[in-house]
Amino acid sequence: MRAVPLWTLAPFAGLLFSIALLPLAAPRFWESNRNKTIVSATFGLPIVLWLVIAHGAAGWTELGHRATEFSSFIALLGALYVISGGIYLRGSLAGTPLANTALLGVGALLANVIGTTGASVVLIRPLLRANQKRERKAHLVVFFIFIVSNCGGLLTPLGDPPLFLGFLKGVPFEWTLQLWPEWLLVNGALLVIFNFWDQIVIDREEMEKAEALLEEVQHHEPLGISGRRNLAFLAGVVATIYSSGSGLGNGGVPWPFGLAEGLMLALAAASFVSTSRELHRLNVFTWHPILEVAALFAGIFVAMTPALLYVNEHAASFGIASPAHFFWATGVLSSFLDNAPAYLTFAATACGLDGIPLEGRYLATYLAHGGDNAEILAAISTSAVFMGANTYLGNGPNFMVKAIAEHSGIRMPSFFGYMAYSGAILLPLFVLVTFVFFRA
Repeated sequence: MRAVPLWTLAPFAGLLFSIALLPLAAPRFWESNRNKTIVSATFGLPIVLWLVIAHGAAGWTELGHRATEFSSFIALLGALYVISGGIYLRGSLAGTPLANTALLGVGALLANVIGTTGASVVLIRPLLRANQKRERKAHLVVFFIFIVSNCGGLLTPLGDPPLFLGFLKGVPFEWTLQLWPEWLLVNGALLVIFNFWDQIVIDREEMEKAEALLEEVQHHEPLGISGRRNLAFLAGVVATIYSSGSGLGNGGVPWPFGLAEGLMLALAAASFVSTSRELHRLNVFTWHPILEVAALFAGIFVAMTPALLYVNEHAASFGIASPAHFFWATGVLSSFLDNAPAYLTFAATACGLDGIPLEGRYLATYLAHGGDNAEILAAISTSAVFMGANTYLGNGPNFMVKAIAEHSGIRMPSFFGYMAYSGAILLPLFVLVTFVFFRA
């Protein structure tokens, strides 16, 4: 394709800024998926026209690539969302600091199997039920967003959307498992900090009320899982993604488009049909969140096409070269403009520095070149997942968990109040991650 004109970057920037600002500036307007679709189409359509009119057959081919990537992306997210929506954790844990810490730790592991969105859906309500007798609960939800909705999902492509996009571009399924030291450092530190924080909060409440609150919150209902058959459907999704990427049954060549997507949608349909309405009611299951993701990312996948080509062509001019540079550059974009496009933007930049065009499974080619490439991609991956927790805007589950908590009567921090938490807790941890793992 010919050189990318600068004006074609504007729709991508406009769409990302709309996603970041409209929930704050026009919340009622932004509640409607119809309005999100209009905004997404407004910014995506100019790029469709540019590709078709300026590039002809090559433009149509590029649109075809975007369509297949989007289909794979939404098929996985949709399957995980639908299946996890049929799993209901009955009863409650004790609302003690130790039990709360254990639940967040389980969530950090579970996020790698059913995604940060799925783990958030399954676990946020049990956490709130366990602590319903307590008054100060906002910090519980904030740390839940930090760990379960973001930092926990680093170890597999199922964990967070950026990693699945990397998988689609050629990163091996098991490659992210090598990021366990970064995962352990950040999540382990957050769990320790949370435990001390929660202990201080509950001790202070006990002193103010002059009653044994700790003993009161230890009373809990027996735990149980409803919708267990959905665990088998989840296992089917994991097996499908792994098999498709490794080329199982296809001579080691990744499966052709449509096969894995069809299997995941079939598993999601089987889960939905076999799950009782009562379980969906208990989980407050609706189609709204996944339709929102589909509406927004349809525009993102199209609008980011010239932006990715541009940063790939001009990578050397940005002054981003070391793993530490990529870690913080990806993090800034992930914090405010969603972590999935941030991942692709800086992956394209890294490939541009190595002279690798954005064709096919280009990240497999990038890793095969050796050198510092694995460390740079690790920095991009880690940052996209971790720094999506810096604001409510960084990752899809953040606003969802906030809304569930507020619906339960918890007064959550404002946008900037939440950033005060992340600035004080997360940013020092990310500085530590930089010094330990990524060279400047």
